Amino acid sequence: MAPLFLVLGILPLTLAGGHDYGAALSKSILFFEAQRSGYLPKNQRVQWRGNSGLNDGKISGVDLVGGYYDAGDNVKFGLPMAFTITMMSWSIIEYGTQMGSSGELGNVLDAIKWGTDYLIKAHPQPYVLYGEVGDGDTDHYCWQRPEDMTTSRAAYKIDPSHPGSDLAGETAGAMAAASIVFHRYNPAYSAELLKHAYQLFDFADKYRGKYDGSITLAQKYYRSVSGYADELLWAAAWMYKATNNQYYLNYLGKNGDALGGTGWAMTEFGWDVKYAGVQTLVAKFLMAGKGGGYAPVFEKYQEKAEFFMCSCLGKGTRNAQRTPGGLIFRQRWNNMQFVTSASFLLTVYSDYLSSARKSLKCASGYVSPSELLSFAKSQVDYILGDNPRSTSYMVGYGNNYPKQVHHRASSIVSYKVNPSFVSCRGGYSTWFSRKSSDPNLLTGALVGGSDAYDNFADQRDNYEQTEPATYNNAPFLGILARLHGGHSGYNQLLPVELPSLKLAPKPVANPAIGTALFLL
Repeated sequence: MAPLFLVLGILPLTLAGGHDYGAALSKSILFFEAQRSGYLPKNQRVQWRGNSGLNDGKISGVDLVGGYYDAGDNVKFGLPMAFTITMMSWSIIEYGTQMGSSGELGNVLDAIKWGTDYLIKAHPQPYVLYGEVGDGDTDHYCWQRPEDMTTSRAAYKIDPSHPGSDLAGETAGAMAAASIVFHRYNPAYSAELLKHAYQLFDFADKYRGKYDGSITLAQKYYRSVSGYADELLWAAAWMYKATNNQYYLNYLGKNGDALGGTGWAMTEFGWDVKYAGVQTLVAKFLMAGKGGGYAPVFEKYQEKAEFFMCSCLGKGTRNAQRTPGGLIFRQRWNNMQFVTSASFLLTVYSDYLSSARKSLKCASGYVSPSELLSFAKSQVDYILGDNPRSTSYMVGYGNNYPKQVHHRASSIVSYKVNPSFVSCRGGYSTWFSRKSSDPNLLTGALVGGSDAYDNFADQRDNYEQTEPATYNNAPFLGILARLHGGHSGYNQLLPVELPSLKLAPKPVANPAIGTALFLL
């Protein structure tokens, strides 16, 4: 007999609490503007940044101006950038209504398009994809503002002779997910994204290999430990969601065993390991009645998705580690990426279960959808300051947040305040070694966060804990929108219906040299 709490799962969930999730959402989106490379637009709100990377790709005869710097350095890494775009798009696909009511939908669309515009440039031919601009070794030797870069801006690509199925697959997923988002707001652009997605999926599947075997410079920074099998399934899932083409659903059914979708039981999800993400998507397809003849295979995907959920909750047969304060802990170096990504999957799966009027069955018993969401909320609240240190790990949120962020642009005086050139090594002696607060507030950035014992040292050289990353923030957008806007009674298993655009809240203070305050 199903537990009685299932009936409650379909009701709108009101999540009252001490945090302003709307303000956190606004700030989290603002971080992406600080990470922009290229010619900044007229509506750029983070005014302390300037144009940068204006010759990217030139040496290779291709225009690679634009995109995002991944973290606190000035390199453009294609794999985490594409994952960032996928997760921002998924956030809108699930919670676009809530983002619309917050007034932030337009800003998130701008953030996605800044990334996809670059990914389009990086894919100049069907079987050619540029996956990196700059290199981590020379970049890390220097501490410079993006506007002052003197480091190598060489570009690195994959092609049939030098394949990268993981990179091409993730980029196909990003293009497909973004095409869903833009279908209502910019149909022509949506169609262009989908054209690239088709080509990239074919490239990934036809010419198989790990991208870091072709772009070897990426190995020290974004090594593809999981290989490319998870990205092939992940891309197929997004292609199916974007096109409703049975070919991609069949691909998931036929290749679930061979590519590990039905076999790998994971306790992490992120830019490298996508299995839990694709298993969650396939579980959604199954609950929406789209399993067809592959339903038995998709049930295996769902079993693994639920293994992940139970693991995060501490109710499975192999559970994720937690700090004494209750935070999911995977590793010391930028643990935050795993917390936000896992919390996003818990949030959407909670809503899938509610829509299907089902519960989660773990080793220790049934779990209601509301329990999944409550746990995800606990992770968000920890990040925003409900932790043993009472520290907010979002820069600019709350009263006690990191002031010495491991981030070149924020730690050096703005080019617009003092345009004097900052040299490669001079930046280390003058700015990196300073023990005072950053001159530019990196509003909304989620840093690496606490260690396994809830300890945190706010020091610029403590890159494991104080460096932010775009893929920390991307899944956080969806969770914050959900917590801020509630459930709204929408069935998450139905086709996507995105709202009309509303204007974003107007800034009431100039974020040029510090804060960004909004009328909410």
